[in-house]
Amino acid sequence: MTYIKVVWKHSHENEPVLLFSELDEKRFEIRKVEVFRDGTMGFANETHSSHSHYCELGSVPVPALEDIAKDPEFEPTEIEEREFGQIWDTAVKRGMQ
Repeated sequence: MTYIKVVWKHSHENEPVLLFSELDEKRFEIRKVEVFRDGTMGFANETHSSHSHYCELGSVPVPALEDIAKDPEFEPTEIEEREFGQIWDTAVKRGMQ
């Protein structure tokens, strides 16, 4: 598995500013977390998604980090499984409240 974090630099009020994804060997999303400016979170996996923010998995493979970084609005980095697990657990807990 591969885990990534992407900072999205924009001024859109209703769009996330942080994107976290767990990717399979073909770079399809298995789990995803979106973090918004106000700290709220959306999450999705193959069977569930949060109700507060509509979040869904991508339908195509996620590009390589170098390709994502070509757009100056995005700052992608690979992260550790542990970091993704922590943000996933936080998003799920908040989504169940």
